[in-house]
Amino acid sequence: MTSHNMSANSRIDEGVLEKIKSAGHLDSDTEKQLFAWATAAKDRSYAPYSKFRVGAALISSTGNVWLGGNIESASYGATRCAEQTAVQKAVSEGEKQFIAVGVATDTDGYISPCGICRQFMVEFGKKLWVYNFKLDGSFRKYRLEELLPDSFGPDDLDRPRE
Repeated sequence: MTSHNMSANSRIDEGVLEKIKSAGHLDSDTEKQLFAWATAAKDRSYAPYSKFRVGAALISSTGNVWLGGNIESASYGATRCAEQTAVQKAVSEGEKQFIAVGVATDTDGYISPCGICRQFMVEFGKKLWVYNFKLDGSFRKYRLEELLPDSFGPDDLDRPRE
């Protein structure tokens, strides 16, 4: 697994990626790397108002890793969460299928994506693994559909209407 360049150009090794896809989950080495990537993203966040830094690392189905930090604005409504930043970077480069996202903060708690981020990520699949990391790298993981059951998504737009 290559991880020297903690940027959007980071990638999961092809052999590891194939094992992840066939197993349906990340292996322990990749989970540790996901924590490192999310922490690196957190260190790049811009949070001058809340001082609550968040980093997200998003692994695409192609093996690319996209990092995002929360970006605050004095116009609070324009603030973007770390998860949204990572997804927007990936989608703007043509990625639309994702395997996992890791979220890291400066707190010693399992901080989960907010409701808006959950809804935002559902757009790209309910089976996404979501890792909530504590400072020591321990984590809780969920499928996105567990965090946002009965969500509204693209499939709902295809339902018949009167």
